[in-house]
Amino acid sequence: MPNKTGTQRRPFLLFPRLHLPIVTPEIVSSKKNKDQRTPPKFITTHLHIMKGLFKPKTRSPVELVRYAHELLLFIDRNEEVREQKRAEKMSELNKTISQMRTVLYGNAEGEPSPDACSQLTQEFFKENMFRLFIACIPKLNSGLRQCATHVLANLQRQQVKSRIIASEYLENNMDIMDILIPGYEDSDIALTYGAIARECIRHQCVARYVLESVHMKKFFDYIQNPIFYVASDASATFRKLLTRHKSTVAAFLTKNYDWFFKEYNMQLLESTNYITKRHAVKLLGDILLDNSNSAVMVQYVSSLDNMRILMNLLRDPNKTIQRDAFDVFKLFVANKNKPPEITSILVANRTKLLRFLNDLKPDKVNEGFEEDKAQIIREISILESSDPSSSEMENSFHANTSRKVW
Repeated sequence: MPNKTGTQRRPFLLFPRLHLPIVTPEIVSSKKNKDQRTPPKFITTHLHIMKGLFKPKTRSPVELVRYAHELLLFIDRNEEVREQKRAEKMSELNKTISQMRTVLYGNAEGEPSPDACSQLTQEFFKENMFRLFIACIPKLNSGLRQCATHVLANLQRQQVKSRIIASEYLENNMDIMDILIPGYEDSDIALTYGAIARECIRHQCVARYVLESVHMKKFFDYIQNPIFYVASDASATFRKLLTRHKSTVAAFLTKNYDWFFKEYNMQLLESTNYITKRHAVKLLGDILLDNSNSAVMVQYVSSLDNMRILMNLLRDPNKTIQRDAFDVFKLFVANKNKPPEITSILVANRTKLLRFLNDLKPDKVNEGFEEDKAQIIREISILESSDPSSSEMENSFHANTSRKVW
């Protein structure tokens, strides 16, 4: 288009005209390869430095314990804090306890370091972390509770210079068991407190304390809790208390024989609950068959009332209870110094007993069971009552009880 001067106006270009070389595919490919080359060394060094600045700091075992202590104190004392802040602290505590568990148990990358475990154990009990953990358990979520339980369980076994630090700590802080055992009264924390209590019972001083405390009588209520998982856990703790430390258990049973077996028979062996009764008869067999409890066993199998209870358990419709009851009943028969009244009842019920024993079978092939059964059948077959009025005693025995008898 001509302008005012009559000359041809050059068209306006948005971009200035550039003289670019023609680029072939080969050249493009070459340029790409050059662009993908390793960046200069000073750039990679800078990147590594920057990356290190933002990498989380790895805490030592001692620092982990102190940081966890700080977080637990915050959670324990600041219930009214805003939800977001509390969630952040919980998240930090979760990471910290997980790191403590890794120190104690190791991971896929390696086994735990004995030195690190020792440091963590010493600092943990020095800072009274055990008590703080117990106090905070109700405020933690289920995942954190489980992780914390793993840590506390491992610490019960840790040795520092051949010393079990946990045992020494608990010996001076027995009142912690007064918090853990009553935990069965709260179904929300029962399983966690129960698991921790069983780990503490590993130490003989702790088991002795609980056996001699008022908590033992309360176990008969805990075991009959209508919530199944609470009752089962309480039963597991009760079993551990009565089987873990032989000499301590024998001393307890000897000293507390009367009230303990009265409650055991009435509340557990004669319970209408199948699970309660099954666990009780199995535990009774384990207690009486333990050599450490031989004196208690002789006393138990010399009681006619006790034998009556076991004879009724032999009649239970459940085969497992029948077999476990047989393991206790055979002790009454095998007793070389049977009281006359026991011998009389066995003679009076001989026919029914022999018929029952011949039909009693184990779940699977068990030579020991069959040998014991054959021996008991022989013993009953040759028994002779020293009391000619045994049948009258039998009738009187039937009349004086409302429970099932043979």
